[in-house]
Amino acid sequence: MQKHDIQNRDDVHLLVSEFYKKVRKDAVLGPFFNPIIKDWDEHINRLTSFWETSLFLTKKLEHKYYGNPLEVHVKVDKENNHSIIELHFGIWLNLWFATIDELFEGDIAENAKRRARKMGTFLYLNIFQARIK
Repeated sequence: MQKHDIQNRDDVHLLVSEFYKKVRKDAVLGPFFNPIIKDWDEHINRLTSFWETSLFLTKKLEHKYYGNPLEVHVKVDKENNHSIIELHFGIWLNLWFATIDELFEGDIAENAKRRARKMGTFLYLNIFQARIK
């Protein structure tokens, strides 16, 4: 299969959809996501908007993300007895990278990896900080 770079919302939607197929099946991550997310189509669309906004900051987008990912992840950690650890972020990142590498290549694909690494670090640190408040 000839790969191309991530170019538009359809590409981002494909990436997010294929990524969450892996997450849902994962023995470690699945138990965090599967019981919480009731409407997977809506979740995929929301995360597609998140990643589209993150990757195409300078484009005028029809769907822009305005949520607060940190607040959501702190809540999930709390609901799971503060059991999210660095292992979860490592698996998440590995699945994200693998999905990108299977589907895409190019500057934006590499940027999606960098942004995920930064976001994972940010969430990881702030989830732990929220535990001591």
